[in-house]
Amino acid sequence: MKKYILFFLAIAGSLNACASPADPGTKEANSFINAINIPLAGNAFQTAGPSSDAVTTKGIESWTQANTKYSLFFKSDKALNCHIKLLGSMDPGHTIRLTLGQTARTLVLDTKGELDGGEFSIPAGYQEIVLQGISKKTGNFAGITDLRIEINEDISSLSFVKDNVDNRFYWGRRGPSVHLTYTVPAGPNFKWMYNEVSIPLQMDPIGSYFMANGFGEGYFGMQVNSETERRILFSVWSPFVTDNPASIPEDQKIKLLKKGPQVYTGEFGNEGAGGQSYLRYPWLAGKTYQFLNSIAPDDQGNTVYTAYFKEKTAFEWLLIAQFLRPKTSTWYKRPHSFVENFDPLYGYLTRKATYLNPWLVDANGQWVELQEVKLTGDDIARRAYRQDYDGGIANNLFFLQNGGFFNSSAVLNSMSARPAQHVQPQIDFQKLP
Repeated sequence: MKKYILFFLAIAGSLNACASPADPGTKEANSFINAINIPLAGNAFQTAGPSSDAVTTKGIESWTQANTKYSLFFKSDKALNCHIKLLGSMDPGHTIRLTLGQTARTLVLDTKGELDGGEFSIPAGYQEIVLQGISKKTGNFAGITDLRIEINEDISSLSFVKDNVDNRFYWGRRGPSVHLTYTVPAGPNFKWMYNEVSIPLQMDPIGSYFMANGFGEGYFGMQVNSETERRILFSVWSPFVTDNPASIPEDQKIKLLKKGPQVYTGEFGNEGAGGQSYLRYPWLAGKTYQFLNSIAPDDQGNTVYTAYFKEKTAFEWLLIAQFLRPKTSTWYKRPHSFVENFDPLYGYLTRKATYLNPWLVDANGQWVELQEVKLTGDDIARRAYRQDYDGGIANNLFFLQNGGFFNSSAVLNSMSARPAQHVQPQIDFQKLP
């Protein structure tokens, strides 16, 4: 029994203390009292190389090409000295390069299951560690599951995606979703929302969804599906709560009433379920687009949702679709906008949207300019697993930004307001298609 106790004490000691050389040739070692492992599965991205070398739910499993690069991100809330190790399976004699900030080191792998990267001094803020293969003898450079960081500070000073509860590695690699909820005047029943959206140049990577006109039962915005395809997307959730559209009872399905030319309509699932429509449309960063949608009860226990879209310089509005939502009687509720990334492969890239001129129109045709917003975030943002988000008002424009591991001081649940701009849209509702 005594030798087992000694064994466990030795293991416990190895997890909480270490003394390693700062670099090849360093004679003395610093002692680090705290250590934490950062799982690559939730915090690393393949930034170059073939898709066969992609990061998996176990980290780096296949690393076959020298042109493959990986970037791992974490944030420190203070400047600190740290010791870095890579954990996983290593083949002796393989060589890789590890770069952190302005320091690049060539590391020769061994069979111990860990690779000593040496000591680094890092500033406060987000850190990027880049790994690239140099030479190998067999098919794989290395299999790496974790980055181990040893410090003399409290480990709570480090932020990253810490666990995979509720599939958080997936959501963490997608990045933090952020939302602007517009303050609505009390009293009137609002029927219409109007907004103008512009995406800054190079802030529109694959996987981006820029939601312009959100509402309590769905969303309306534009997305980047691939290098060659972009869409205008309008969806309404069914009142039957499920992620599987096939399970929705017939009397609770979203009914299509009409749609515009070349608009696809169908059902969607996985994040709620309901009716979906989209128009393949080559929208561009740097241009401004207009979104207009209405919500009104039909006095028969249902609500009708209609969406229109156009480039600001165009003359004619395009009908996207009109849906009927059964067992619902509501006007426009909870107008909001959001920015998200739906592809975890591109969660290391930044996306941004500006919202130029949001308005509501009540059931009597009176226009109300929206001037105040509240910034909120999803579970990944609220847990501070990822803090690369921003939003509110800048240069007198509403905006949202996420991804890319930029340093931000945005505060969730904060309010922002701007003076009235008095630029009321001129829309002839009777001429809408």
